[in-house]
Amino acid sequence: MPQIVFEREAPQQELIDAALAGSVNRPFWGDDVAHLRRSFPPLQGKASADLAIVGGGFLGLWSAILAKERNPSRSVTLLEGRQVGWAASGRNGGFCEASITHGEENGQQRWPEEMAELEAQGLQNLDEIEATIRRYGIDCDFERTGVLVVAVEPYQDEQLRGEGYMDAAQIRAELNSPTFLSGIWEKDSTAMIHPGKLVLELARVAVELGVQIHEQSAVTALHSRGSRVRLATEAGELDAARVVLATNAFPSLLKRYRWHTIPVYDYVLMTEPLSEQQLASIGWHNRQGIADMANQFHYYRITRDNRILFGGYDAVYNFGGKVDDGYDERPASFTRLASHFFTTFPQLAGLRFSHRWGGAIDTSTRFCAFFALARGGKVAYAAGFTGLGVGATRFAANVLLDKIEGLDTPRTRLRMVREIPPPFPPEPLTYVAVQATRWSLNRADHNHGKRNLMLRTMDALGLGFDS
Repeated sequence: MPQIVFEREAPQQELIDAALAGSVNRPFWGDDVAHLRRSFPPLQGKASADLAIVGGGFLGLWSAILAKERNPSRSVTLLEGRQVGWAASGRNGGFCEASITHGEENGQQRWPEEMAELEAQGLQNLDEIEATIRRYGIDCDFERTGVLVVAVEPYQDEQLRGEGYMDAAQIRAELNSPTFLSGIWEKDSTAMIHPGKLVLELARVAVELGVQIHEQSAVTALHSRGSRVRLATEAGELDAARVVLATNAFPSLLKRYRWHTIPVYDYVLMTEPLSEQQLASIGWHNRQGIADMANQFHYYRITRDNRILFGGYDAVYNFGGKVDDGYDERPASFTRLASHFFTTFPQLAGLRFSHRWGGAIDTSTRFCAFFALARGGKVAYAAGFTGLGVGATRFAANVLLDKIEGLDTPRTRLRMVREIPPPFPPEPLTYVAVQATRWSLNRADHNHGKRNLMLRTMDALGLGFDS
């Protein structure tokens, strides 16, 4: 079985150890905006609202802003268990993609008759994100530079040949890596953002529109009371007419959906800022995001201050499906990523990493979000973004508001929105299935991309595992 490029060209361990030695185990994005963060008081005692939102990440914040834009007189209260944006919304790579289906191939396989509409609504959503950023003066380092999809193995190069194909010389003129065999530039489909800045700015806008935000206010239970819902926290109680649940990778407050997502841990490195000489050695003048074509893929991008974020490859599911801070530190994954980084950019030998971190992704069996109503239409829920939630959460927020308002819209008519994917099986079956799938994906990457019987069967059933 052939070795993939990251194994054939592995750098020396001393180089990797030195590069990781000074890094800290926490997200760079949060450190970068720590001086800008404001805190919000916990919920104390009893309160009421027209709309309650549970979760202070992108989905919850977009839901709050859109709800106030639709109806400024509506009272909206957002409850966050820790700090706004501390989980996935503050740990991702900052790829704000137009796709709401986890890519064209996934959407085409599941909803071919809707694909033109799904792509149109996805692009409209990204356009509206850009317009919102401009309207409110949101400072989040927004750069609509697109994505380079690169082939790093010969079989991937064969898959790319067609419209927009860039050969090795052309792709390396954009970003100079000896691992690149070819690529395509998807120019309008993706923007790069600073997730930490975007979270804080969305919170600012929400507050300016009249939203009440309470941090350190984890919701422990929902109780239906006639036409309203009571949300219980450790120190308070919120009575609401409607509720949006935006808890993503965390166990759903609706028990029926507990196994519709599993938390898959993804790992990331961030370098120190590159010098002018280091920048010159790699190019990257157009500052695109990068993704390779392997099943175990890497994603990377350059920041406003010329750091490189490099993540992906490992997608780790821990038995029992728990979200635990202890999983954020995984030395084996960081060492592997550092090795792959210097294989990708050998000319950057000596560059150090300032930050390393991990975080949970809410993975669903169909790779993209699903939408549900509960408690007689009073509670709306979305989860399962599977790593592409930076942009898709805003689309989802609009869907959830449409649903709890009882509206018939082009969004709610989509079969993608109306269908609920199958759940993962209970333990130990999920753990066994995920490990077998990871083994099969790794084997495919080492065997010219050829998928074994297990993967072909899952493809036929529309099931899968991804990050």
